Amino acid sequence: MGDQTQNRRARLRAETAQEIKTIALRLMAEGGPDAISLRAIAREMGMTAGAIYGYYPTRDDLVTTLISDVYTSLVDRAEAAVAPLPADDVAARTLAWAQTFRTWSVANPEGFRLIYGDPVTGYQPPEGGPAAEAAQRACAGLTALVAGAWPRAESLEAADGHLWSDFQPAFAADIRERFPELPPAGVALAIRVWGRMHGLVALEIYGHLRPLTHDPAKLYRAEMLDLVRSLGLTPHA
Repeated sequence: MGDQTQNRRARLRAETAQEIKTIALRLMAEGGPDAISLRAIAREMGMTAGAIYGYYPTRDDLVTTLISDVYTSLVDRAEAAVAPLPADDVAARTLAWAQTFRTWSVANPEGFRLIYGDPVTGYQPPEGGPAAEAAQRACAGLTALVAGAWPRAESLEAADGHLWSDFQPAFAADIRERFPELPPAGVALAIRVWGRMHGLVALEIYGHLRPLTHDPAKLYRAEMLDLVRSLGLTPHA
């Protein structure tokens, strides 16, 4: 009986914590990041503010958890889309990562804004960032795509003289450990690939494409096909 009671309490606590996060994201979608308020969530759930604090002691704790959860969800989806594809089919893997990124973002615009967009006023992230593991996985996943394309992409890149000193020391050290064969120019290319994958999605999420096109998915795919070709890869029809 004791174990059953403990399991029930743990399940109810997990369900309540999830409901708090769901309401917080909805409040953000309706009123922007500053609408995330523990007191507002408590009122909506019929709880006291003190009871909410038992789950998230501060608003910063809640925001950190939200960012970590949504970022991890995004990276999980992207990695799962790439995993079953052949390791040497870099074109297909790149397109799969990109299309998954857009699909997730369009389905979770408030999550996208929380990760990449509007800052929450007064929010103080923990040391290392609110989602350090997810951010490292995303970076490693994108860099792996460029590392796979680099033997063909290298000859197509302009000789811009990139140096390791161009990058933040911690970032450069991590990349050099993970991808020892990738030179600074390849790292710069990986950042630019991220920018191209991200750019049209950001314009779409923030409503800037709506007055211009009724088919942003088609526009994005065209951009990603051009991106893949710019890496010296041949996308499948």
